[in-house]
Amino acid sequence: MSATVTRRSRPSAAVARRRLTHPFASAAVFAIAVLWTIPTFGLFLTSLRPEAQIKTTGWWTFFAEPQLTADNYVGVLFGGRDALAGYFVNSLVIVVPSVIIPIVLASLAAYAFAWMRFRGRDTLFLVVFTIQIVPVQVALIPLLQMFVGLHLAGTFWTLWIAHTIFALPLAIYILHNFIAAIPAEIIEAARIDGAHHAHIFRMIVLPLAMPAIAAFGVFQFLWVWNDLLVSLAFAGGVPAVAPLTVRLQQLSGTYGTEWQLLSSGAFVSIVVPVIVFIALQRFFVRGLLAGSVKS
Repeated sequence: MSATVTRRSRPSAAVARRRLTHPFASAAVFAIAVLWTIPTFGLFLTSLRPEAQIKTTGWWTFFAEPQLTADNYVGVLFGGRDALAGYFVNSLVIVVPSVIIPIVLASLAAYAFAWMRFRGRDTLFLVVFTIQIVPVQVALIPLLQMFVGLHLAGTFWTLWIAHTIFALPLAIYILHNFIAAIPAEIIEAARIDGAHHAHIFRMIVLPLAMPAIAAFGVFQFLWVWNDLLVSLAFAGGVPAVAPLTVRLQQLSGTYGTEWQLLSSGAFVSIVVPVIVFIALQRFFVRGLLAGSVKS
């Protein structure tokens, strides 16, 4: 009797699917998507409007007086010392190693925690997990002092190391959950065939863990690209290594009334993460969900 009640109390997959595809649910999702997109669309239109119109009317008046110009982007990207092109390159130089290095280190650590037996493994993993709750701000001054002592201040190394340190706890946790969910029979069969840990990791674990690696890669890319706090702390006064976000923060003070430069510069800064997320969102969602529940 209790089993029948339990079975009836749980909505079937078909019922859940009907609820999610209900016209009201679809309309709600569409409305949220429109509301979420309006600010980005308004920023894009503002960045293409002439300076006089930007300062006197709102972006929604574009439809009454449609005028477009590329002068804003030319000015903000190639306008002498205030050009963002160099800072855009700096952001790329910062973000690529800051994504690759944590992935490499975290994947190795996650495999060790999941499939290697050593003393204090569970305690050490618990420590790594709890480090996630430590605020980033707590480590900024000690890290800056360490970088100055090692003569690394004013270089890209400070940003690469800092982003790697802050990303490793979450990366290890995400990848560990996925790698630990790999069926033990696969690992044992490889060991019976004489495969050692390096071979198992390279030939079996890495290919199977690609969804989780891609998910964290997207997450880390978005985090590093949009970061301002860490960049201000370690590269705020060094234009040669400062990323795009730092220059935009400076523009908001230097050109507080130059809305055409701010709008075009802001859109330049968001277009790359938007493209990356749209292109890889399937891997992002799939990787975060995979390994969360063991069958």
